[in-house]
Amino acid sequence: MDDLKFGKRNKRGDWAPDRPAETAPLFAFPPRLTAVLKWLPHYFLPWNLIFAVSALAYWAWVIPPVDMMQTLSLGWIAWLYAVNAIAVFLFYGAFELHLYVLKRQQNRFKYNGKFPADQRNNAFWFERQNLDNILRTFLSGVTIWTAVEVGMLWAYANGYAPWLSFAENPWTLALVALVVPIIHEFHFFCIHRLIHTPFLYKWVHSVHHNSVNPSPWSSLSMHPIEHLLYFGTAFYHLFLPSNPIIMLYQLHYAGFGAIPGHVGFDKVEIGKERLVDSHAYAHYLHHKYFEVNYGDALIPLDRWFGTWHDGSPEGEAQMQERYRRRKEKLAVRKARLEVGGAAE
Repeated sequence: MDDLKFGKRNKRGDWAPDRPAETAPLFAFPPRLTAVLKWLPHYFLPWNLIFAVSALAYWAWVIPPVDMMQTLSLGWIAWLYAVNAIAVFLFYGAFELHLYVLKRQQNRFKYNGKFPADQRNNAFWFERQNLDNILRTFLSGVTIWTAVEVGMLWAYANGYAPWLSFAENPWTLALVALVVPIIHEFHFFCIHRLIHTPFLYKWVHSVHHNSVNPSPWSSLSMHPIEHLLYFGTAFYHLFLPSNPIIMLYQLHYAGFGAIPGHVGFDKVEIGKERLVDSHAYAHYLHHKYFEVNYGDALIPLDRWFGTWHDGSPEGEAQMQERYRRRKEKLAVRKARLEVGGAAE
């Protein structure tokens, strides 16, 4: 597959798509009905369908009986952790094996031409990005994912969360399921802006941003506080008219859904002719520039708040202009403090 038909590669070997990143047309004004209808299949396929099916599979074959979940016990909690860990190992590992170990498509469609395993960096445990990312994923990420999952299932089993049946409330639950990605996007943007405040960035979010060149295992490589905030997206279902299966879908959208934004490739080759879009470019730009694209472009929150970067020269110019204005404000503030100090 010739990736240069879809983008360009610079002298460093970094690839970028010809088309700038775009926000979904869902919230465009004035409404763009034709664009929405054209985009709508991408809302479901392939990723959201995968996460929804995984939630159904969990409910059918993994989640313990309701009466068992009314009481917290090590047995079923350990069972859920084990299943989550195996699922993450298989799902994340499949991308890692295909793209980074076997390198079946080499660096075709890869944003950063280098592979993390080729470089040592003392920002990571044992100076290895992959080892650091894997350990953080299983020691903290899967643990907190499971803790949130257990807490929510216990709440449902004991009547502390609204549990609607599909038989009696099909349209309400269909609507809630439909907006699961929108809930995630809103939640992710809010917590992401929060942990980019100086104190939380230094002590919490910088762990994730150590992976400037993200790979699949970077997806859940976070500080435990960030893991708790991130998987806290499930807590909306303590108040929404929902169902445990939809809550699981919300969790899987967060847990398994972190992968597409961190694969490091714009497209994944399936066979010789088929390509699957990762939709990772906007989030890759966030890892590259740190202060842009706090959301995943489903809701145009970054456009509304002036932090959107689409990867184009115009987007670059807008980002540099924001930096210039901020630098000027900081200089003015510093000058005022110096004048005030001299006056005293």
